[in-house]
Amino acid sequence: MSQFLKNKGWGFLLPLLAVFIWSLNIAVTRYVSDYIQPVSISFYRWFIAFLVLTPFIAPRVWRQRQQVYPHFKQLAVLSAFGMVLYQGLAYIAAHHTTATNMGIINAFIPVFTIFVSMLILKEIPNRFAIVGSILSFAGLLYVMGQGNIWAALYQLGQHWSGDVLMILAVFFYAFYGVFLKKWQLGLPLLVSAYVQIGFALIYHLPFILYVGLDTLNVQNVASVLYAGLFPSLVAPVLWMLAIQQLGPNRTSIFMNLMPVFTAIIACWWLGETWTIYHTIGGGVILFGVLLAQKKTPQKQPEMVQD
Repeated sequence: MSQFLKNKGWGFLLPLLAVFIWSLNIAVTRYVSDYIQPVSISFYRWFIAFLVLTPFIAPRVWRQRQQVYPHFKQLAVLSAFGMVLYQGLAYIAAHHTTATNMGIINAFIPVFTIFVSMLILKEIPNRFAIVGSILSFAGLLYVMGQGNIWAALYQLGQHWSGDVLMILAVFFYAFYGVFLKKWQLGLPLLVSAYVQIGFALIYHLPFILYVGLDTLNVQNVASVLYAGLFPSLVAPVLWMLAIQQLGPNRTSIFMNLMPVFTAIIACWWLGETWTIYHTIGGGVILFGVLLAQKKTPQKQPEMVQD
């Protein structure tokens, strides 16, 4: 099957499907925000994923407990950043901003990752990363201010909007990615994910005790099931297969399609309007993200002629 995907070019469908699933989840998050509390959908999402994985992964975790246990603290931190702070803030942000804006801001993950890497891994960004990050940030302000950067800066100083919450969510996810790279746990991906999901459920308990847990009904159950199955389980597996087929660098480029997919879905399903400031700001962000990932060409050593 692996050779078939390579020969037929079907390998490119894997990251496309994964990005489409994640983009649709942003629209689902926005849609269901009127029918269920952020804490409830976040808890249900990981609870469903945990139930589905348990028959297959729990025995592996038990057999490999000697390898898993030394990494418990690291897995707990990864869960807090990637599954609770990122997803939780995104669910809250959905109450205050559009799915289109959420998709555009989500494209900022590579840029934020560069600067978190500088902070934690001491990796100094090159000139392309710096210029690209500045361009992306300007584009983000342009979108947030609906064509007026100064309005966006004023908004940032006045109150926490949904866009700002989404920026914080993306910032936390950048930490998640950098910690994964820093620690290199060496655990099977599904084993690592299963333990992280378990920690995520534990983290939700104090919030559930405080605000309560919404009941599932006809208005929210389909969205909850989608969130628990497709973006939590199916998309990551497709992404892993894509990395095996195409390599990490070629696969990561597909993530830049998320704002486009999200905008199309939000326009078609949620009736959101795609405006000129989305086109201009989104284009600047995308260009900046691509520029930020460009590597500085290494100088070739000069040949010494006798």
